[in-house]
Amino acid sequence: MVEEVRIDPWSSAQSTDYGRIIEQFGLQGMDSLHLDNPGLHHRRGIVFAHRDLDVVLDAKASGDPFGVMTGLMPSGRMHLGHKMVVDQVRWFQEQGADVTIAVADLESNATRGLSLSAAREVALEEYVANYVAMGLDPERTQVYFQSRRPITQKMGFTLGKRTNLSEMEAIYGFSGDTNLAHVQAPLVQAGDILHPQLEEYGGLRPIVVPVGVDQDPHLRLTRGLAAKSNWFNLKAAKNGGLVIGLSVQDDNAAALGMDANGRLNRERRQSLFDKISAELSDLGFADILSNPKHGSIQIPSATAKDKARIRMRLLALERQMGGMGLLQPASTYHRFAVGLTGGKMSSSEPKTTIFLSDEPDAVAAKIKRAFSGGQSTVEEHRRLGGDPEKDVAYQYMMFFFEEDDSFLAETAASYRSGALLAGEMKQLCIERATAWLSNHQELKDQNAHLINDFLASDAQ
Repeated sequence: MVEEVRIDPWSSAQSTDYGRIIEQFGLQGMDSLHLDNPGLHHRRGIVFAHRDLDVVLDAKASGDPFGVMTGLMPSGRMHLGHKMVVDQVRWFQEQGADVTIAVADLESNATRGLSLSAAREVALEEYVANYVAMGLDPERTQVYFQSRRPITQKMGFTLGKRTNLSEMEAIYGFSGDTNLAHVQAPLVQAGDILHPQLEEYGGLRPIVVPVGVDQDPHLRLTRGLAAKSNWFNLKAAKNGGLVIGLSVQDDNAAALGMDANGRLNRERRQSLFDKISAELSDLGFADILSNPKHGSIQIPSATAKDKARIRMRLLALERQMGGMGLLQPASTYHRFAVGLTGGKMSSSEPKTTIFLSDEPDAVAAKIKRAFSGGQSTVEEHRRLGGDPEKDVAYQYMMFFFEEDDSFLAETAASYRSGALLAGEMKQLCIERATAWLSNHQELKDQNAHLINDFLASDAQ
């Protein structure tokens, strides 16, 4: 029996069996998608899976609005692992997305003991300053603080009634001795992810969240909560086409045609179905088979490609009728960047990573000590070659510092053949890393005055 992979956002352990992760957690591979302008992480397979990214790409192709959401924990210093997320956020912004960035100051206060004022200082000086330097557009970026945006907590509380401890234990591995702040934090994070769809924060539109695969539990929880809150379910019909079903809940029963005594109010139900049919007709569907008594509407000619636009109409209708109308967030998943020592990269262990504030000499020293994929002697390396998949210097060029795909492929081939030595690989990485960091730190200093331009009105 094959042991299941466990994904835990807070664990120091991590699985790199990405094929099994895709299969076990129902992710979608990237092969079936076409990206017009793939970024470095897409071209090199570093972003390896997604959920509903096609919905975001369809919105882009149609000229409809879409957004990208990310967050930061204001503790410690920003390192290369954080850069990988910002690079992806910037790529989405370049495709037309608006950007929302949550500062998890409530979570840092509850789980790490950081005061809100200290969290703000760290967030602005250590994180947002680096985001500015990495080229995000202040006109299309909103940074906010959890503590100053109560709607995220309210949404977490409201959505919390649609889950229970058993589900939280199944998703996160919580147990009886789990700190309750860890139980509460994912619900607030669900509010973080979903609230950009509210009218005052941009309105109903697809939102994508780029994360490392260890963060997928948060996305699974949030997607599940959004789906459970929906009034209308849309799925493939057994005999072809799509079918819409009603999700009757305590707070929407009257709106969906049910009386207080639990009986069907035919007149109200028919009025509802007339509204749904009008929306479908407006989308061009003529073959609408309504069954108000059973609470279903079938659209035989609709295909999987029609799902997104039908769902958006249903969510908009739900909002008109007083519901939340929340679209499940899309997500992308990137491979882990290995730590300098060959294990996990962690800001709490300086020897495992390069910080964006590191001096060039410190960076060079770290890379020289980094885990190598070369052989133990020059003679053996010339004869057997090295393994770029295990070599940290090569991996850092692939993930962070080398833009030229052809040069990278040639470097990997030379390393495998033994023509390029481990020390030479490290020197290549040092040259690129120090050049990038020097330029980045200069940009950070030059653009420090722009930090406030990135803050939402409630974060000023």
